[in-house]
Amino acid sequence: MSQTQTPTQANRQDLLPPVDVLEDAAGITLYADLPGVPREQLQLRVDGDQLLLEAQMTLDLPAGLQSSHAEVSLQHYRRAFTLSKELDAQQVSAELSQGVLRVRIPKVAQAQPRKIEVQIG
Repeated sequence: MSQTQTPTQANRQDLLPPVDVLEDAAGITLYADLPGVPREQLQLRVDGDQLLLEAQMTLDLPAGLQSSHAEVSLQHYRRAFTLSKELDAQQVSAELSQGVLRVRIPKVAQAQPRKIEVQIG
């Protein structure tokens, strides 16, 4: 799996959320930090061999307050990854909890290790 850029990314500045990628025998798990992103503003999709993550951050200020300084001015996250052929793009699952998106991509059955029973003959 590798990160790729799309033409729309060149036209707009986006935040690149930090992503940890962990691999085990059964697949890959991605953890993306997306603080301030509600589930309704998160889009995760597979397009061909691409896994695309887009999200809109919402920074709500209490009524009557106005920000005089903001550390983060961009409010749109975007990351794209190329999925290898050994990953099963049809079985992707995702969960958002406390600003962290967890994406699980299992390996196709042929790519997973399997135990071969040896017969006594």
